Amino acid sequence: MIDVVLGLQWGDEGKGKIVDVLTPQYDVVARFQGGPNAGHSLEFGGQKHVLNTIPSGIFHQHTINIIGNGVVIDPVTLKKEIEKVMASGVDPRHNLYISEKAHLIIPTHRLVDAASEAHKGEHKIGSTLRGISPTYQDKIGRSGLRIGDILTPQFKQKYETAVANHKQLLDRFNFTYNLAEHEPAFFEAVEFLKQFKIISSEYFINNLIAQGKKVLAEGAQGTLLDIDFGTYPFVTSSNTITGGVCSGLGVAPQKINKVYGIFKAYCTRVGSGPFPTELHDAVGEQLRQQGFEFGATTGRPRRTGWLDLPTLKYAIMLNGVTDLICTKSDVLSGFEQVPVCDAYQIEGTRVTDIPYNFNDAPIQPLYSSFKGWSEDLTGIRKYEDLPENFKAYMQYVEEQVGLKMSVISIGPDREQTIVR
Repeated sequence: MIDVVLGLQWGDEGKGKIVDVLTPQYDVVARFQGGPNAGHSLEFGGQKHVLNTIPSGIFHQHTINIIGNGVVIDPVTLKKEIEKVMASGVDPRHNLYISEKAHLIIPTHRLVDAASEAHKGEHKIGSTLRGISPTYQDKIGRSGLRIGDILTPQFKQKYETAVANHKQLLDRFNFTYNLAEHEPAFFEAVEFLKQFKIISSEYFINNLIAQGKKVLAEGAQGTLLDIDFGTYPFVTSSNTITGGVCSGLGVAPQKINKVYGIFKAYCTRVGSGPFPTELHDAVGEQLRQQGFEFGATTGRPRRTGWLDLPTLKYAIMLNGVTDLICTKSDVLSGFEQVPVCDAYQIEGTRVTDIPYNFNDAPIQPLYSSFKGWSEDLTGIRKYEDLPENFKAYMQYVEEQVGLKMSVISIGPDREQTIVR
């Protein structure tokens, strides 16, 4: 069977840490979508590790880690990432497997991304400019290159065809670029990846399941960035929800068992798009500083706001969440009041469903407010020892969404985790 870990907000919910905590219970960790725009942070032994493409189980030597077919891979970024993991004393050549059907980000994808975003001007999406969207566009347009292609004699020819197509686009955008400075590192990284296990991942993963192995599927970004169900067009280019596991790894729906849904005790968002509970004041800045809300990959400051229950309930429904996990609870220590958004008011009407015109509707969040707590939560290891005001806040969220908290994370380290 496969259990799934995914985010219930706009990403950055702390999935990497939770996967790392859960990994000892599993034989396999597999990434099913996204690309190197997603940074998963792990902290243990006093060290911080940021992974972009490699599954978060890589530091457990006996765990198989699979980059699935639904992921898009930048060989240059992946090479750097592997070298960092190696420098920490772990050799991914033993336990990292790459799907031959995963699509390749080539240098011109990044150039097209930059040209397209610059062309949009003030209407830009907030892309990380890592070539993710153009790569998924080529995948859907049936003109993409895949990891399996690097092992074929036709690779160079296929690469030149793709580059020729991208050059036409770049000319149309009237974009100035120097491709020659990017290509040597790309081809060097492609050669580097050939030493890894490039596999037919759908057969591989289904064989492991048939042998009774336990698989954990790891999502990137979050539900509200899903290409179909997120705040379109301010979304990512893949399916970030549980349904994406089936297409991103090649497994049948009935193989999915537990779904671990992760949310922060408050909300953050990177880039453009709607954010009803966003704070533009000193409290929002305090949340940003206390939560160190800056992108793990890009360093961009994240937008911050209070917990939004309408979007949380929506995400739980879409994903069939069985186990609810709250992260970054410790960040809320020191606030006098902790509001939570129960519903929206739109043109005089109270609404709890996400409207189609979410981006443009004049949304006013309606809040319940809870008494804050000043205690430092990071050293607490038992639920009973948590402050009463914090527990009241958690219980309210549980009642509203109809699920109990399985795990509460009270700090970035592996050890700072309360399992109920």
